[in-house]
Amino acid sequence: MDALHSAVERLLRETTVKAILPHYRNLADGDIEDKGGNDPVTIADRESEAMLSEGLSRIIPGLAMVGEEAAHADPTVLDRLSGDCWIVDPIDGTRNFAAGRPPFGILIAMASGGEAHTGWIYDCLSGRLCTAHRGKGAFIDGQKVSARSTDGTRPVAAISLVFMEEARREATKAHIAPHYDLVDIPYCAAEQYPRLALGVNDVSIFERTLAWDHAAGALWLNEAGGKAARPNGSPYRVDEVGRTGLVGAASPALWDELAERYAKLD
Repeated sequence: MDALHSAVERLLRETTVKAILPHYRNLADGDIEDKGGNDPVTIADRESEAMLSEGLSRIIPGLAMVGEEAAHADPTVLDRLSGDCWIVDPIDGTRNFAAGRPPFGILIAMASGGEAHTGWIYDCLSGRLCTAHRGKGAFIDGQKVSARSTDGTRPVAAISLVFMEEARREATKAHIAPHYDLVDIPYCAAEQYPRLALGVNDVSIFERTLAWDHAAGALWLNEAGGKAARPNGSPYRVDEVGRTGLVGAASPALWDELAERYAKLD
């Protein structure tokens, strides 16, 4: 396992230096496209995914690949999520990257039978690397970490309303938001999940739950002693394509409190 983590870490750092950072704050008009629904993709996303896919294929030859951009081009790629596979988000936080601001990162997970078992969350600017392996704990830059909540009198919540239907968005504002100190979301799961364990945020709601956005982060938060699960308490599975709703929290108690309020929205 140490050899695997070392190989992936080298690939993450090399890809950042060669495929991502040369384009940061250096994108021409033709280097950014909209995939639809204000979902941008850049030349750096495509170059990063190509480099990551090639590198991961060398690390474990023959293991299926599910990359965000490959799946956008060919939705049948998503069928691989039910088996053994890599899951790759070549730049998480592309909206930020395209605007020339942080945060953004790379997310990689390994999954089997629809469940992530190993994950990497890499911050391209700071070099922070979060790793997790199911049953082995969560780590930041090689140091084991345990999730902690904030010190405030009210829990701090980062709630993503972007992909919610209008009725649910308004219900969330009316029935959940008043119980928390709200902060802006970072538009980057590679930043949001660490915040939930590092005493920055206490809880989050994610409406859209694509595998490349959440496989590594949900695993890492759970391994850190926080909790990420579907609002009904069921585990997050990478092969539940099209399903929405995911609650993350710095502790199981904070998760229970938010999930109870979330359930009343239905």
